[in-house]
Amino acid sequence: MKKLLFNLIITVAVMAVVAFFAAPAVGFFAIRSAADASDVAGLSRLIDFTAVRQSLRPQLDGRPEAMAPPPSFIEDPIGAFRRRVEDALPAPQAPDVDAYLTPSAIGALTRGEGRYASQRHSGAQATRDPFPAPVFWGVNRARMAVEDDGGSRTIFTFERRGPYEWKLVHIGLPEGAGPAAPARVAAPAPAANRSAARP
Repeated sequence: MKKLLFNLIITVAVMAVVAFFAAPAVGFFAIRSAADASDVAGLSRLIDFTAVRQSLRPQLDGRPEAMAPPPSFIEDPIGAFRRRVEDALPAPQAPDVDAYLTPSAIGALTRGEGRYASQRHSGAQATRDPFPAPVFWGVNRARMAVEDDGGSRTIFTFERRGPYEWKLVHIGLPEGAGPAAPARVAAPAPAANRSAARP
C-alpha cells in the first residue's frame, strides 16, 4: 500500500512538472484553435493584446530602434542628432496594427504567414498547420517559432502569469516590409443609372 501511494505521488509530481513546462505549447495550440473558431473571448484569455500591440507597432513602422532610448549627445553626438531629425520627420503610413490582431490574422500568424497574415480573411481555409519549434524555454518566459515555406520565422513569446497560466506578450514578425493593401475596385454602376446616362 505504501509503495502504491509513493508511486502515485511521484506520478502526480512528474505530471505537474511536465504540465508546468508544456503549458506555453498548450497555449500556442489553444490560440490557433480559438482563432480558427473566431473565439474572441478565448483569445482575450490567452493573449495580452496591449503588450502584443506594442510589440508589433515598431516592427510595422519599420523602425524597431524607436522603442530604444535615444543616444546622448555626449556619448554619440552624430547618432543623437540623426535620431532627433528622424523623430521630427513625418512617419510613413504604416500598416494597421489591429489588422494583425483579428482572429483570422492570428490564425495565419500561428501558421507562419508572417507579414502577410494581415491579408487573411475570415473563412479562408488554412493550407498548412506547422508545428512550432522551441527557441527559448525558461521558468517565466518561453519563445516558439513557426517557419514559412521560405524559412522566414514568426516568433511567439509567452510569459508566465501564474503557476500554469501563460499569455502571449510578443509576436516577432519576419524581416522585411509589410505587403501593400490590395487595391479596391470600384463597383460598377447599376444598370438603371447606366441607361439613364446614355444620350
